[in-house]
Amino acid sequence: MVPPAVLAVRDGVGPSCVALPAGTWPRMIDFFCERFAHVPPAQWAERMAAGDVVNEHGSRISPEQVYTPGQKIFYYRSLPPESQQAPEETVLFEDDWLVVADKPHFLSVTPSGRYLQETLLVRLRRRLGLDDLAPLHRIDRETAGLVLFAKRADARGRYQSLFAAREVRKTYQAIAASTQRHRFPLVRESTIVPGDNFMRMREEASGAAAPRTPNAHTRIELLQTQGLLARYRLHPLTGKRHQLRVHMAALGLPIVGDRIYPALQPEDSDDPRNPLRLLAETIAFVDPISGAPRHFASRQTLHF
Repeated sequence: MVPPAVLAVRDGVGPSCVALPAGTWPRMIDFFCERFAHVPPAQWAERMAAGDVVNEHGSRISPEQVYTPGQKIFYYRSLPPESQQAPEETVLFEDDWLVVADKPHFLSVTPSGRYLQETLLVRLRRRLGLDDLAPLHRIDRETAGLVLFAKRADARGRYQSLFAAREVRKTYQAIAASTQRHRFPLVRESTIVPGDNFMRMREEASGAAAPRTPNAHTRIELLQTQGLLARYRLHPLTGKRHQLRVHMAALGLPIVGDRIYPALQPEDSDDPRNPLRLLAETIAFVDPISGAPRHFASRQTLHF
């Protein structure tokens, strides 16, 4: 959590934070230049001179300042101008506490890597004028569909507790190969662990020496078959990273347009004509503030 007095949200983008580890860097700028080697030293000096790098008390950090481990430093990220790659999102619902957005494919929920302004959070902050807006959950950049945001910091924890307690019911749609090998509906249960690349997850082999209790559960229904493809509804009972993509690939039914499963494709291989056919379709819960039942549905459609 960024203390409100440290750095304000600027053009929809909040400050980033780095905790200073133990080390032998003589000056603050030496640490930043090594930690963020892609940023030229002159740019760090400019940011510091402009007051865009501060400690947790809001005090400016100067380039020549002696490196002191244990501090939290806040700074604004800077990226080259980003072209709009994804279509515009749709705001489906807004009240005093919540915003529900229908996200297009190829749009990250929050700033990361190469994406800063062209993210759902920053777009919505600028569009709605809500600097405190924060996502309550995430979906993959390649996935389309529903994302919930809290408008106020004092309500965020109450909504996030619903996700932690698994009191939010979600469904997804996916398009993958049709098959006669499985009888639907079925439940896929497995233990999902990090894979051999930071981009990938994998199922732990069932023959492992000390098999663990499954940590990922997905109920899968067959909705429609059209030639060699089929439309499926996925009910994630847990929320492991890439769970739906891993489970479908493990069944021999990788989702159409998936660039990670079963084979990892180059990072810059987006193809707007062939998006990941995965849609966060519905989300339902009892509102912890009003007590009202909430149910939202995406307006998007997955095409074969």
